[in-house]
Amino acid sequence: MAVLRKYARPMLASVFVAGGISTVRAPERVAPAAEPVAVPVASRVPRLPEDPEQLVRLNGAVHIGAGLLLATGIAPRFAALALAGTLVPTTLAGHAWWREKDPEVRAQQRTHFLKNVSLMGGLLIAAADTHGKPSVAYRARGAAKSGRKSAARMRHDTAHTVQGAADAVRALPDRARQTAQSVTG
Repeated sequence: MAVLRKYARPMLASVFVAGGISTVRAPERVAPAAEPVAVPVASRVPRLPEDPEQLVRLNGAVHIGAGLLLATGIAPRFAALALAGTLVPTTLAGHAWWREKDPEVRAQQRTHFLKNVSLMGGLLIAAADTHGKPSVAYRARGAAKSGRKSAARMRHDTAHTVQGAADAVRALPDRARQTAQSVTG
């Protein structure tokens, strides 16, 4: 499986790195198509520029950076999530096939739309890939279960110790009497 990851991640990332480079170099090429989606998103997210060209360039930069991280296996789950997140507005803005009137253009845009949906599926699988190790949630549940068992054992041991101490205290007067009788005896 490690060999599969080694080759599959760069293959999945390649389309994002290449597309990101193209977008960063020439944002004016895709900015008009991105404007209907990019500007409303930017108005809702603080610190994002409202200029469509800057937004498209920023999206391209994320594609390059996260694509390289995914390809090299550095923080691959985070990189896959970042790419999946940026793929949503990219797909909605660039491949709105439902708006097309020409049947040929509509079919072409639908194909690109579905290609991006497929890429998103691959990215989500990559984001969930734990390299065969248990997930953080699984390990947390195991730690909680182990902690509960430990606490139950401690409660039992403490109750047993307290009971023994109580029995010893109750037995003190009897022992003192026995000692006194044996001394005086």
